[in-house]
Amino acid sequence: MEMQIEERGFLKKLDFNLIFVILALNIIGLINLFSATHDPETVGINRLFTMQMVWFSGGWILFFLVTLIDYKVFLKMAYPLYVINVIFLIVVDLIGNIAYGAQRWLDLGFFKYQPSETMKLVIALVLAKVLAEKSPISGLGLKELAMPVFLTLIPFGLTVSQPDLGTAMMIASVAGSMLLFVGIRKTILISLIITGILIIPLAWNFGLKEYQKNRVLTFIDPNRDPQGAGYNSIQSKIAVGSGKFFGKGFRNGTQSQLDFLPERHTDFIYSVLSEEHGFVGSFTVFTLFIILLLIGIKIASQARDKYGALLVVGCLSIIFWHMFVNIGMVIGMLPIVGIPLPIMSYGGSGMLTTFVCLGIISSVSARRYIF
Repeated sequence: MEMQIEERGFLKKLDFNLIFVILALNIIGLINLFSATHDPETVGINRLFTMQMVWFSGGWILFFLVTLIDYKVFLKMAYPLYVINVIFLIVVDLIGNIAYGAQRWLDLGFFKYQPSETMKLVIALVLAKVLAEKSPISGLGLKELAMPVFLTLIPFGLTVSQPDLGTAMMIASVAGSMLLFVGIRKTILISLIITGILIIPLAWNFGLKEYQKNRVLTFIDPNRDPQGAGYNSIQSKIAVGSGKFFGKGFRNGTQSQLDFLPERHTDFIYSVLSEEHGFVGSFTVFTLFIILLLIGIKIASQARDKYGALLVVGCLSIIFWHMFVNIGMVIGMLPIVGIPLPIMSYGGSGMLTTFVCLGIISSVSARRYIF
């Protein structure tokens, strides 16, 4: 694997604004997770918090390693990584661990690997390669769209079958963002939108499972099943609203500390933040994510080539859609779909994938200079 570390001034080429924002989210995330996983009956540091420290440490190591690698190396690795990840998705469907009614993980002993998480990054890599090679100035036509759509549909279908509609939609959203960035011919784009609208009734009647329909109906009216499907949404909104402006204070949130808030260390970590640190804390984190995205957009605009720009757009779209959907669902603006908040939520596969994404953005940034 080629390493571009021969230049003495390499450290000067690092985007320290990017690193600072990631580190700030890192620190806030650890403090928030410590509170979310705190058990007053347990002496010492919680096991989940300890594991998160391990994931963060591994994440930062990956970040700097990926930064040192010329991002063009991923151009050569895109198709092999895609094939390997698709194979893992098939293996998960056959022998994967079942939890919460879904079959999404491979038990590696020391680590539960979720291939659909890494697939989000892999789809960004492979589409960046395809679109960099074939993307006419007039916009993508049916011929140019065939390969990207085909490459997206395979992991999308395998992920839906787990079933994990939330992650499948993330894969589709990343692909869609990259296609829109390159540009789709207006006639085709309008046709796709109309087709999508017409498919909605068919998807509702024949595509969605009963529990998925309940999620949508509960999103519209959580009080239709306050002790069942609507419970998570109701408790999350109570936690967010009760934090008011300054919050209840560190480890003083009643919803989180008294176990009213479910999955508070993963899907609803932003609810914990909002309850304990109020509007000030939640807005600070939201602002940091926006700054991170703006830094990424600037890096994409300054990339040395089209492939680098597309890589950054793909990685940014992963972070953006996770942030958008997670915050949207915890404040009741979107259905509960089990999407974690990048850097903040507990989890190994998601955490490491996020840091690899950030490392790729950093790699493109460091090589935007010709000399």
